[in-house]
Amino acid sequence: MPEIVTPGPVTIAVDQGTSATKALIVDGEGAVVARASASLTQTHPQPGWVEQDPEALLDSVRSTVHTLLRDFDGQVAGIGFSTQRESAVAWDAETGRALSPVLGWQDRRTVDRARSLDAAAGRVREISGLPLDPMFSALKFSWILDEIDPDRSRAKAGRIALGTVDSWLLWNLVGEHRIELGNASRTQLVDLTSGDWSDELLDLFDIPRACLPVLTASDAPAERDVFDAVPLRAVLGDSHAALYGHGVRAPGDVKVTYGTGSSVMGLTDAVVAGPGLVGTIAWSTARSIARAFEGNILATGATVLWLSQLLASTPDELDALARTVPDSGGVDVVPAFAGLGAPWWDESAVGILSGLQLGTTRAHLARAAFESIALQIEDVLTAAEAEVGAPLATVLADGGPSRNPWLMQLQADISGRTVSRHNGADLSALGAARLAAVTAGIADDSVASPEDHTEFVPDEAFDARGRRRRWSEALHRSRTTPEPAHR
Repeated sequence: MPEIVTPGPVTIAVDQGTSATKALIVDGEGAVVARASASLTQTHPQPGWVEQDPEALLDSVRSTVHTLLRDFDGQVAGIGFSTQRESAVAWDAETGRALSPVLGWQDRRTVDRARSLDAAAGRVREISGLPLDPMFSALKFSWILDEIDPDRSRAKAGRIALGTVDSWLLWNLVGEHRIELGNASRTQLVDLTSGDWSDELLDLFDIPRACLPVLTASDAPAERDVFDAVPLRAVLGDSHAALYGHGVRAPGDVKVTYGTGSSVMGLTDAVVAGPGLVGTIAWSTARSIARAFEGNILATGATVLWLSQLLASTPDELDALARTVPDSGGVDVVPAFAGLGAPWWDESAVGILSGLQLGTTRAHLARAAFESIALQIEDVLTAAEAEVGAPLATVLADGGPSRNPWLMQLQADISGRTVSRHNGADLSALGAARLAAVTAGIADDSVASPEDHTEFVPDEAFDARGRRRRWSEALHRSRTTPEPAHR
């Protein structure tokens, strides 16, 4: 007998991330009925290289959804996808065989190529809204083609298919070479004004249009079902899905998604003007295109993982250690492992530990690592405040590390802002489920209710200004320290 029975139609949401694929069954009220997950690994063939197995990603999606459907007896109105962004992969357009690994969004192998195009950086940003940086897909696509099709003959003939993770999944699941517009805007190849591939950028990065997917709306249907009798209803980038899940539908609110790296995002009516933020497309529907600003931080949760490995500990043990001291004892950790992202976008910055003394303990190091998360996010929030043109008294929060109430209180104290954390886990998946339900006509486009959130109010006794000043000094050292010869 099936284990799960629910009245009324439901949606399935798939959240395909770097460390795991999660799948949920969500009812029309937004409640999670069931969940399944599959862990994933990354490989690092060389320093700065980050790869994943494309077949493993695909298998994880199939296995988690099949697990849910096996034990479910009810009507499924459709499926929504939330996917990791910027990661890039190529496959044979005739056989479907992967021709490259997935180059992860953290991959930095194209740093030298980015430097060689520095003269065009301003024009790239003007068109795409994005700084010239290895994080985005264009340089990865170009690197892959250099490896498998140096003269671009197969790509020009349409025999090679390029795409992001959503493209790879949908090629295999619905048989279409397509890419959702929000994900496409993260490739650095889309003209944000026209919402189409930019011929100028394609020429700059030497990427033939014939090998790129068709641009589609976030709620665009597919010609065939994803799984048996389960139609495609929604596709969103993971950070975009979290913004949608928070109920943000108009400019004014800003959210932070905490993870391996972190994303600060809000909707905007105007073109992004501030140098520290980037422009992107949050989502698009048959009715409109929602544009957004974003600040991407390269290492937040990754910093704690790095330190735990360095100290032969675990992230949970570091969390407990950090709480045993009232401050970091003058220590700063600037986690510029691969340069700094927003709001600095300085790929030459180097990671540093500063303020070490004979009395420095493991607890001080742990505290400094957690504080670096909140401090980096506050730097981007300050830039976002300038972009919005109004104070940001409250910040929405989600993502795995946001489940840590001590970290959320630390964020509130360091920022001097109220942090409103969404209480539901897997908000990116819930955002994809909500858009899928709206597209299927089984739910309205309602916003999250206040009871879905827990608020953390800043402690007025905390010396936020002094802590941020010391952090600024550490940042300056990180950005002015000569690069090691091996980089």
